[in-house]
Amino acid sequence: MELSYSFIIPVYNRPQEIKELLESFTKLEYSESYEIVIVEDGSSEKSEDIAVTFLEELSISYYYKENSGPGASRNYGMQRAKGNYFIILDSDCLLPPHYLKTANDFLAANFHHCYGGADAAHSSFTPLQKAINYVMTSFYTTGGIRGNEKSISNFEPRSFNMGISKETFSKTEGFAKIHPGEDPDLSQRILKQGFSTTFIPNAFVYHKRRISWRKFYTQVKKFGMVRPILNKWHPQASKLTFWFPSCFVLFTLVSAALSIFYRWEFLIPLLGYTSVLFLDSSFKNKSIYIGLLSIMALYIQFFGYGLAFLKSTFYIKLLKKDPEKQFPNLFFK
Repeated sequence: MELSYSFIIPVYNRPQEIKELLESFTKLEYSESYEIVIVEDGSSEKSEDIAVTFLEELSISYYYKENSGPGASRNYGMQRAKGNYFIILDSDCLLPPHYLKTANDFLAANFHHCYGGADAAHSSFTPLQKAINYVMTSFYTTGGIRGNEKSISNFEPRSFNMGISKETFSKTEGFAKIHPGEDPDLSQRILKQGFSTTFIPNAFVYHKRRISWRKFYTQVKKFGMVRPILNKWHPQASKLTFWFPSCFVLFTLVSAALSIFYRWEFLIPLLGYTSVLFLDSSFKNKSIYIGLLSIMALYIQFFGYGLAFLKSTFYIKLLKKDPEKQFPNLFFK
């Protein structure tokens, strides 16, 4: 099958990010035509004027709709796209020049109806963004579940960097109204429909993520609240690693209490773990400062996710509460 690509990009009040993303499109090393579908999700700060300035260089379709969340906006864009293979990006991403050529070469040799790629920190990102990127992608914090070469089969793509065939979208009807968590939910429904998912090495994007500690905490807290809901919907995808942040929170609190009331040596395992993370981040980012920020990001990520995960598990798994009624802020109408 000859593939024709449509990039689907929902955006909400981020015209500057769209400008930077479109600039990265102009540098792609791909000679065939492709389409960019921008879906403005009820923004008050619109991106249409930015999109117009790139029309001579790029094939862009721009749509404005009332706010209904990123999942519904992606569905809206895929319903109107002209290609037969959709590539979904977040507006806060940048593409490396080789991105589309890498993805196309892989799919031409080893076709899958759905793929995902990793994310990385661009050299222009702030130290805080690089530290957050590190803890969200490091083996020492997430076990590499967000993208590595060992996660090839049945990979759960994330919607900041996700490819899906038109056929798959038609069969699954796309993203559900939950957010966050709409991407692993769709991945599991794709697998249940008999389609395959995969990870494409080197098809990474530069993902800016959150730009403040407060926004990062809010994001990971929602991730923790969503995961027990996804475990309920898709028990076959549940993993022990999802409990790691909660275990880390309990381990940290117990270690601190024992060090205060008994012996300080109880802190040694915790200090050893954070030291390894600090050294690894400092080396990979070539910055001791980013290494220190990574420790801060680690505790925000694990405490935000871990405590929310325990709370959600209590209500969803033990009390059998209805997810949408218990956590209405995780669902768009």
